Amino acid sequence: MAGFDVLTRGDALDAALQARDYLVSCGVPGALAAKDPRLWGRRTVDHSRLGWLDLPFASHGLLNQIEGLVAEARYSGLDHIVLIGIGAETLAAQAIVEAHSPAGRPLAVQTAGGTPGVPADDQGAGRSGELTVLDGADIAALMFALERLDRTLVVLSSKAGVSLEGDAYRRIFSAAFREHGLSEREIAGRFLVITDHGSPLHDFARQCGYRVGLTDPYLPGHYGALSAYGLVPAMLAGGDVYQLLDEAAALVPSLAREDENPGLLLGAVLGGCAQQGPGGFPRDKVVVREPAGPSALSAWISQLLAVGTGKRGRGVLAFEPPGSPGPSPDMHAVALNPTAATGADADTSLWAPLGGQFLVWEYATTVAGWLLGVNPFEPGGPVVQDAEDDAATILRAAGTGPLMAGEPAFVDGDIEIHTDLAHTGGTGLDAALGDLLSRIPANGYLSVVTYLSGDFSGRYLAPALSRRTGRPVSYGPGPGYLHATGPVHKEGPGNGAFLIVTGDMADDHPVPGRPYTLGKLQLARAVAEVRALRQRGLPVLRLHLRDPAEAAGRLAEAARST
Repeated sequence: MAGFDVLTRGDALDAALQARDYLVSCGVPGALAAKDPRLWGRRTVDHSRLGWLDLPFASHGLLNQIEGLVAEARYSGLDHIVLIGIGAETLAAQAIVEAHSPAGRPLAVQTAGGTPGVPADDQGAGRSGELTVLDGADIAALMFALERLDRTLVVLSSKAGVSLEGDAYRRIFSAAFREHGLSEREIAGRFLVITDHGSPLHDFARQCGYRVGLTDPYLPGHYGALSAYGLVPAMLAGGDVYQLLDEAAALVPSLAREDENPGLLLGAVLGGCAQQGPGGFPRDKVVVREPAGPSALSAWISQLLAVGTGKRGRGVLAFEPPGSPGPSPDMHAVALNPTAATGADADTSLWAPLGGQFLVWEYATTVAGWLLGVNPFEPGGPVVQDAEDDAATILRAAGTGPLMAGEPAFVDGDIEIHTDLAHTGGTGLDAALGDLLSRIPANGYLSVVTYLSGDFSGRYLAPALSRRTGRPVSYGPGPGYLHATGPVHKEGPGNGAFLIVTGDMADDHPVPGRPYTLGKLQLARAVAEVRALRQRGLPVLRLHLRDPAEAAGRLAEAARST
């Protein structure tokens, strides 16, 4: 079909063709077209779990409903949208804003640990819009947003209750609006909540007088890119979501077919390779390549695959190129809309506009999950929530005092080294890092998660660590990254090693009405995740940078050392 295509080759093609034939013989394409949930067992009768297949058409009604809100916001000069959420609730909206500016106008995007995009034009109500995503405790992104308070509408997005970070940011913005002279009624008008009907956040938002956009409680959160979670913030920020839905709708007819079905072929590639790759290793690590480099779309794909397939000792984990070594028997390179340079050595290439990308990856993840024997619609569940609950417990125990983050095993200059690994090569940073890397299995990977404010992220460490180990390195800022991909790390194959980087926050920010700051919250989150990973027997090293600006350079040098 014009505009959509999947091309695969080599060993991946052999696995894909076998898997596709098996899927067709089992009637999977027809069952999905009929939205038959019994694909996952006779007792599975919840048809709404497959409602995401209807969103390219059903969501047009949603857009008609919020056009008035968009017009009101623009009339009031509110063209800076602050999106508060973690994981799927923010990544889809960010990807839409990055890709779908109307009439080719650029939209500005500011994210935790990142820098603003191309500034929007400054023509009052005609501005194309800005989106600031707050998915952690990053001070840099928060200060960027607070500088635009006059133009700011806050969107709080969550399928359940308010996360620790969501509560903190809501309190900070409420206090900032109050200091700015807004009345309580005016402050309530600056908040929009997107949540499931009947969720704890729904009740809370009504009590606060916030405007509420409700979604289907049975729609899996990681399948909500074309629902209110992805569309409403993007539309408020100026993204052309009508075009996005049209792109997705153009793909729908092909998903009902057994042949020339890009979703079926991509799912067969992912699931077939993850079952068995060359050399006996499951080919369950996907390197996602884009012509302009990693984007929010890559991150969205990563969380979709992690939550959809990371269960029962199985799962597909996506990586971005800076952390991927050369070809390996357990790795599979997928190029999105490739050019000659980015698609030259890819195992699989996928051509589709963004709306089609969302839908084809959702379909493919469903198919891959079926092949792997897991239900892709089950949420992350305890593996995600338990770590947040533990962080809340840590914060309550600390009260107004210091956080009980544990004593370091040893200190090397301005870097605290927290580890329970047995060390054989000394007590310095190089030895600790070497010990962690030595514990990566032959078919394993390293994950770098940074709980730091500002621009430093695992992206700067990934290439060196990948070259050093010959294994792929995933990375992202906490807590959003582990929240989004936690299921595959904690309930998947169990072959990961984890480097967690925390640090003292130079310009910390208090949380009104709470006995902690953003920096304290950030550290509690990191400590809780370390505990969760260790409880599952995974090797973890936490490095705490007492002076992040100086120590980051030392850490980068240690990563490069051989």
